Amino acid sequence: MSAEHFLPFRRTDVVAMCADELPSGEQHQFRSFSRLLASLIHHRFARRIETLKDAYYPFQPQSDTRTVRVVDAAAREVARARVEQELTQLATAANYIPMSLAEVEEALRRSSVLKLRLEIDKSDVDSVLLFRRGETQETREEKGLFGLWKKTVSFPQYARVLVYTKFKEAQHFTNREAEKLPFRPGSIIVKLFQNVPREDLEMIFPNVRIRMRLVDKIFIGVPAVASGIVVIIAKLFAVVTFLWGLLIFWLKFNPTEPDISRTKLATTGLALFAVGTYVVRQLSNFKNRKISFMKALSENLYYRNLDNDAGVFHHLLDAAEEAEVIEAVLAYHFLHQAGTALTADELDQRVEQWFVRRWNTRFDFEVDDGLRKLRELGLVTVIPGAQERLSPLSLVDATRVLDRLWDDAYTDGEPATVQQPALGDLAAATPPAFAMHPVPQQGGAPAPNPAT
Repeated sequence: MSAEHFLPFRRTDVVAMCADELPSGEQHQFRSFSRLLASLIHHRFARRIETLKDAYYPFQPQSDTRTVRVVDAAAREVARARVEQELTQLATAANYIPMSLAEVEEALRRSSVLKLRLEIDKSDVDSVLLFRRGETQETREEKGLFGLWKKTVSFPQYARVLVYTKFKEAQHFTNREAEKLPFRPGSIIVKLFQNVPREDLEMIFPNVRIRMRLVDKIFIGVPAVASGIVVIIAKLFAVVTFLWGLLIFWLKFNPTEPDISRTKLATTGLALFAVGTYVVRQLSNFKNRKISFMKALSENLYYRNLDNDAGVFHHLLDAAEEAEVIEAVLAYHFLHQAGTALTADELDQRVEQWFVRRWNTRFDFEVDDGLRKLRELGLVTVIPGAQERLSPLSLVDATRVLDRLWDDAYTDGEPATVQQPALGDLAAATPPAFAMHPVPQQGGAPAPNPAT
């Protein structure tokens, strides 16, 4: 399992970790520096979320606000592309990893941890994006053969999984009753889940269908066949023989009239009733088994669901802010502590080795991203050479720079344009995890605001 960029610590804890290594006289100054840095990044990220919300508005599954202007097909396509682009960039900034179609299909081929066989219905889906973060190895005990023994199983699990689904437009559903659909044609749903076993990724997809596993079919089928044989021998054979005799007599193939006494008719009726009851009971057993599977699926989804639709944007925004601040704080702190200028590689090694040594945590520090923010904010000095080295401003000077940037955040009521490290300025737009259509890359026309 390769190391991820995601660091499983809160921003406030990372700041405290770094501050505790400083002399007592610098700890308060470092915390002030970190608060200013977090406020500035929050201010700049918050501007981006409005663009995403405006682009998403025409695709909301449900809305409690009135639509002032109808968005035509061309504008919807532009808005859809903007949603996918911005969501991908926001997820990447929050250290989510896009999942390819091959990776998803490989996970779906594995045996289920939840003991459910699920099937994904893709017929109504236009495109899907899938992202994950925080892979861990989990263990649990399982009972075998009616609980006679227990065994420990190990399986990979994702701490967070983000699912984006765009349903096909209304034209696709011309032969179906739209009011019976569980979703609105053309809508987009975005869901965030936690603690999802890799082998059970299919349970978080829309339009998932429950299917019987072979072991479930055996569990239901073997008793049904065994009891069915008994019913046929004890009840149905005599009934079939009697009814066959009646049939050939009425068709005049047999001149001998069969015994049609009340006792014989009553016995036949009871036998048919018993057979009918048996069939109904077996069908009920099948349905009850399927209902129990649906209940298990619903319970798992209920406790794993973290957020939905537009709420996911704010969830991701918070995670992206945390990641951006942590990267910048760590980059500055270790440059400050080095006492000499460092190259990017030297800084990267110091951060990662410190977390392994002190906190038994391995992660892939995004050193370039951390240094990019420090450069944009003017908190480091670049020393040119064969290998570029960086030296930080003093804590006092760095805090003073951030304080000035915060004071200048607005100029004449508009956001300042001083080196804004917005999401759209990432090195490159991460391609969508998998989709049934190409997604325009960064630089397309902005999505219209349907509420204007």
